Amino acid sequence: MSEDKIRRGSCLCGAVAFESAGPLRPVIACHCSQCRKVSGHYWAATSVPHDRFRLTRRDGLAWFRSSSSATRGFCRLCGATLFWQPEGEARLSISPGAFDDDPGVELAEHIFTEDAGDYYAPEGPPPAAATAPARLDCSCLCGAAAFSLPGPAGPVTACHCIQCRKLSGHYSASFDADEAQVAWHRRDGMAEYATPGGGRRGYCRECGSSLWFRAADGAFSVEAGAIDGPSGGRLAEHIFTAFKGSYYRIDDGLPQS
Repeated sequence: MSEDKIRRGSCLCGAVAFESAGPLRPVIACHCSQCRKVSGHYWAATSVPHDRFRLTRRDGLAWFRSSSSATRGFCRLCGATLFWQPEGEARLSISPGAFDDDPGVELAEHIFTEDAGDYYAPEGPPPAAATAPARLDCSCLCGAAAFSLPGPAGPVTACHCIQCRKLSGHYSASFDADEAQVAWHRRDGMAEYATPGGGRRGYCRECGSSLWFRAADGAFSVEAGAIDGPSGGRLAEHIFTAFKGSYYRIDDGLPQS
């Protein structure tokens, strides 16, 4: 692969687009609570120096300061998780799912694995659910959207379709829920994006956190990463694996379709 290869990427709606030149850092998967909140499952990122990165469209770009040491970039129009900018460093972390084609890198490491959700394992088969909470409290990272619903989460489905990879930055994981039983406690930051397939995705316009999905037929699901505390769920299957990213392997032995 040429050292000066140009790779292009964007959010799902196209309101944010970028180019990177030259080689990318291997992908690192982060299981910290912040990355799980914003992505809806867990996040993954490659990285490139600022002098080899260029925004080609920024209409939808918004930044959220998630800590004293970093800000997170997302599309405020579709909710796609895109960037992580460490304070004082001349490099930018980028969601591998945001690239339009194969980014030419591989997943090399998992970090903050002690913060992983109870419904999956960073590598290998998911654990059995340790608790079965009767109520699930859910929220975005900044707290501008919060709701609860009956628990436990039960079976969790990982989706590797292009839409889910573009929006989450890696791939998504969600569980089916009865929307009529969702009790909203705060929706100041609530936004919705109409997907090309007729569904709607709910996210926070203030911090970019992925929250829920309503299919065209009305079926409703909640992003597993939105849950505060134990979920009582267990990753059960992978779908749309024909569209999975080239940089990772599915190694948990669960059914794939």
